[in-house]
Amino acid sequence: MLMFRLRRMPLQQWWLRNTATVKPLEGEIPILIAALALFLQADGGAATSAPLPTQGFGALGEMFGNIGGIAVGVLVLLGFASLYSWTLILGKTGTFRRATSQSRRFVKLFRNASRLSEIAAMASDCPASPLAQVFEDVYETYKRQTGGSGPPRNVTPLERSAQTAASEAITMLERRMTWLATIATTSPFVGLFGTVMGVVDAFHGLGTAGSATLRAVAPGISEALITTAAGLFVAVPALVAYNQFTARIKVFASAVDDFCRELLNSLEEIPVRAPTPPVEDALPRETRRGALQ
Repeated sequence: MLMFRLRRMPLQQWWLRNTATVKPLEGEIPILIAALALFLQADGGAATSAPLPTQGFGALGEMFGNIGGIAVGVLVLLGFASLYSWTLILGKTGTFRRATSQSRRFVKLFRNASRLSEIAAMASDCPASPLAQVFEDVYETYKRQTGGSGPPRNVTPLERSAQTAASEAITMLERRMTWLATIATTSPFVGLFGTVMGVVDAFHGLGTAGSATLRAVAPGISEALITTAAGLFVAVPALVAYNQFTARIKVFASAVDDFCRELLNSLEEIPVRAPTPPVEDALPRETRRGALQ
């Protein structure tokens, strides 16, 4: 028994000493448990309150489903305008790209060739180039005037032919550009019409409900915002494309004018070939007979 007490005393002292150090944690454990509970509750609340992706799309679909007939008509009209404008933008982009590449190639061939017939044969390989179109028209006028050889007898018809061909080439590049300008300028006003009708619908709903609530004015306001955004979405790309294409057409017009002057200068520099009459034609008839006998 004595030995058991002696062995037990150090164990009790050890327990008391360690429990004395653990006692201060007794007040902190409930605080930690409460903080953990609040964290889990906040995390669960945030997870439940976070909107799912499908909820956003459902709200957007519900907003589109509540718009009126006038707003639908405005959106359909703007949709057709946007489709047509993008068709023009893509088509004009390809046309200008082909015209630029073929014009550069034709200018190199024109400056390296030694005969007009060679240039005329190469011009048919560059149908999209306005420079090649100008050369073909001027060359046809030159052939009618001189037969295809020698300097031109009169430069004025060649100048007129060059001006006409240049005007036609630039006009071809400007085809349907007015539609882009029209879409760019009228689409915001079409969207504004939908905005006005949406505001009118909102006030009508407010008067029908008899109380200023969000449910009464929300459909009309949503119509106004949708049509306004649609009008800007159609107008901005058309306006940017119109400005860019107009600048490129000016560059083409300048290049065509320079090429016309260079072509006319080249035609004027063709040397005069003086025909040498044969000896038989230079001699009198009697002298020619004696010479032949």
